Amino acid sequence: MPPSIDAEKMIAEVGKLSQSFHEIKKEIGKVIVGQEAVIDEVLVTILSGGHCLILGVPGLAKTLLVRCLGDVMNLGFNRIQFTPDLMPSDITGTDVLDEEVGSSKRILRFVKGPVFTNILLADEINRTPPKTQAALLEAMQERHVTSGGVEFALPNPFFVLATQNPIEQEGTYPLPEAQLDRFMFLVRMDYPGRHEEIRIIGQTTINRDVKLKHVINGPRIIELQKIVRDIPVSEHVIAYAADIVRMSRPGNPESPEFIKKNLNYGAGPRAGQYLILAAKAWAGLNGRVNVCCEDVRRSVQSVMFHRIACNFHAAGEGIGPSEIVDKMIKIVPEPSGK
Repeated sequence: MPPSIDAEKMIAEVGKLSQSFHEIKKEIGKVIVGQEAVIDEVLVTILSGGHCLILGVPGLAKTLLVRCLGDVMNLGFNRIQFTPDLMPSDITGTDVLDEEVGSSKRILRFVKGPVFTNILLADEINRTPPKTQAALLEAMQERHVTSGGVEFALPNPFFVLATQNPIEQEGTYPLPEAQLDRFMFLVRMDYPGRHEEIRIIGQTTINRDVKLKHVINGPRIIELQKIVRDIPVSEHVIAYAADIVRMSRPGNPESPEFIKKNLNYGAGPRAGQYLILAAKAWAGLNGRVNVCCEDVRRSVQSVMFHRIACNFHAAGEGIGPSEIVDKMIKIVPEPSGK
């Protein structure tokens, strides 16, 4: 039996989504060598309407990757270099007192900060104190900034792509849990392989002028985000994502002993929302309109890693969030699709 008109339309829309994804990747590949998994996850975050935190040591092209995204997408782009002396008003904006010429009348005028853009690069976000980091909380969740009791809407689309140095390095501050939870993905960027590193060195030590072209714009991104949300998901896949999130909570009677022994707290419902959104995006990017449990598993590490807190027992045993999440994936069964 031929598919319905709605099904045919969805298949066509998913095809457009996949095509746009590969066009963006191809353009970024002119500058970024390797790191394909990182690029994929950042693009999945954008197509899902979330924010992304990229973790890695200095010099791995974290900032360059975000800059390339800003060039490829015809969107507003601002960069904030997070430093210990950065103030919240340096991010969101500030009220200034204006005096009319030839009059004693004075009015307060809000001067918008760099957060009023489409793509915000929060560079080395953990090199500023938590007070300043918290300036992004409202913007990332509510998509607006409040000043003097007045709400100022942020542009649409709006993404925060933040880079973070390992917390063990000098001059870093831990990100507050509420701030971490605003990020859909925590993507870990590792050192390149040998052949990739040879290419990087060869390409960056010669005169080479690469011009990236705009392959997508704001209205198109909003359209692609809608396509992602319109991809249907069966109840058993949603149940699978919920079971993974619920297992991470040590207070849950159904959680296994290794969770209760090694975690202070687990992930909240937002983790389940992001797992399903990411699963929809992965399915769409592969040209599929059916979401499976494997699509969910593909993002569990990136969604859960920064949402669970290991305790002293885990630290003493040398167990980190990555090992906990891997073990969870292995023991959570797939619900029946019947």
